[in-house]
Amino acid sequence: MYLYNLTLSRPSGIQCAIYGNFSAPKAQELVVSRGRSIELLRPNDSGKLVTVASTDVFGCVRALAAFRLTGASRDYVIMGSDSGRIVILDFKADKGMFVKLAAEWESQLRRRARQFWR
Repeated sequence: MYLYNLTLSRPSGIQCAIYGNFSAPKAQELVVSRGRSIELLRPNDSGKLVTVASTDVFGCVRALAAFRLTGASRDYVIMGSDSGRIVILDFKADKGMFVKLAAEWESQLRRRARQFWR
């Protein structure tokens, strides 16, 4: 016997939103979190937001932040979940999906901070 967890209707309320250039330089895009999913939105020619990519995550997204490395032309996404996990995501335009670059648990961050300050 197999048990599936399937949500029949997608969440409609946006909890967090960030602005940046995630797929290409000078691309105006939004990344929004809707409960258990994150979406990349881009305005079309008429000004309406179009969903470029949508990804379900295991857990609830609590925080989003955008950052850019020095000298880079694209932004990355930092996502925090309800379990205390922090994940750095990169959007791959050729695949049309977010790719996880790094993931840390909250306890690992505290341990590393303690080692740093000693």
